Amino acid sequence: MQQKHFEHFYEQYSDAIFKYIFMLVGNKETAEDFTQETFYRAYKQFETFKEQASIQTWLRKIARNLVYDHYRRKRIIQFIPFLSQHEQQDTNLLPSEIVEKGEAIVAVYRALSKLKLEYKEVIILRKIEGLSIKETGNLLGWTEVKVKNATARAMQALKKELEEGGELHGEGFRSIIK
Repeated sequence: MQQKHFEHFYEQYSDAIFKYIFMLVGNKETAEDFTQETFYRAYKQFETFKEQASIQTWLRKIARNLVYDHYRRKRIIQFIPFLSQHEQQDTNLLPSEIVEKGEAIVAVYRALSKLKLEYKEVIILRKIEGLSIKETGNLLGWTEVKVKNATARAMQALKKELEEGGELHGEGFRSIIK
């Protein structure tokens, strides 16, 4: 692949890939490292890209595998949040960020970080990133039925987390978790 084309892909998709990784790992430095590694691997493996999916879906799959491999090595992927004793999640937001994102969004992200990986991932892909059921299924290696069922269960779990945290009140919160 020509370097010029790859630079275009990086400029176009790096922010989205970083955001996706950050939502999974909750640590800015780790997300930055994994974003760079994602594009490095994509560059090295570009000839294996078969164009059965979009470039962004392919990059997300590489990023997802990096995150899974990282936590598999740390042995903490077994139904617990993506946190370890050595890695702190970036939960301290600046006041301007809180105002910018709004209380409801911040509460949803806090609750999301408490969900098991499968639920967190399907909510990120379907509800935050806006991927279709088919795209999500391709990325996760799931059937469309499993994506639908997991999304429904994940949204129910998110609602429960928000209710238990006393965060679910007002129309703003209800409109986010519909």
